[in-house]
Amino acid sequence: MPSDDGAIESIVGYIEKKQCILFLGSGVHYTPPNDVLYDYPDEKRPPVGSELSDKLAEKCDLVKNYPKEQGKDTRLDRVSLYFEKDRGRRPLVQEIKDQVTIGKEPSPALCALAEMDFPLVITTNYDKLFEQALNRAGKHPYVGVYNERGDTPTDDFQDFSHERPFVFKIHGDIDKPDSIVITDEDYIQFVLRMSSFKEGDYHPVPETIRYQFKRWPTLFIGYSLMDYNLRLLFKTLRWKVGPATMPETFSVDPFPDPLIFDVWYSQRRYTTFISQDVWHFVPNLYKRLYGKDMPGKLKAKKGAAKAAPKSAAKVPKAPKQKGGARAATGRGKKAR
Repeated sequence: MPSDDGAIESIVGYIEKKQCILFLGSGVHYTPPNDVLYDYPDEKRPPVGSELSDKLAEKCDLVKNYPKEQGKDTRLDRVSLYFEKDRGRRPLVQEIKDQVTIGKEPSPALCALAEMDFPLVITTNYDKLFEQALNRAGKHPYVGVYNERGDTPTDDFQDFSHERPFVFKIHGDIDKPDSIVITDEDYIQFVLRMSSFKEGDYHPVPETIRYQFKRWPTLFIGYSLMDYNLRLLFKTLRWKVGPATMPETFSVDPFPDPLIFDVWYSQRRYTTFISQDVWHFVPNLYKRLYGKDMPGKLKAKKGAAKAAPKSAAKVPKAPKQKGGARAATGRGKKAR
């Protein structure tokens, strides 16, 4: 396995060429670990997948009605399906909207990613925090949203650039309730739309995204490739791309699953894993791109909050590979 330094240098080169796709998951909103100086209070960050699952389960009395669910690591797609059955689709979407919007702000890490020159961004996040971060960075994104119907055109945008990036929300946007992909049934419908659209139907993923995904390297942040849906999506979008022309893929994951690592890196070379969490990786990448510390509020120290570090903190070596961290997209435990 190549060193993290080598992988990060490759990513820097692709970003500087403005030829790197950012694939963003909910794990980008994770709380900073104790050894990180940057501050991102829990009340300002949206819940990651497993946290949202717990909140929905509590709201709809899942365990009370299904006692065997007690103590299970229940997936978001399963809990949300029960919530929808119990309360209805509209209350489900409204609850999700409340959870990911009220009082929420982009993190320093998200704002730093927004400054970087990613012309194309794919995200499974329902919230609008990355769009807000792009606006703060002086950029003007075009936002496309997944359409659950095959008889209407899919949002596309061909005039993308690093200053006007194309952001495609592949699992929907919270302001378009019918676009949300969250329940188990939603995922089934999504997979069917991806793989079996009829003649005359519109593909659910814009042609611009499909074309460039087969040609440009991709950086996954906020995910674990333990997520079956993510791996299926990845392979669908790069269907029939041979090993000789397969663009590089990088996944920021401090603890990739050993089996997935063995198959996706050691055997098939689909993905290079970077064994850092978001809060160590993004400041490191920012420093290498711009030669300065990532901006952002620091944690209070002895009652006083600092505005920015005077010098870069040394990025600690991530622990050696361990197994078990599951998806940050909502189907299990998150990758930090």
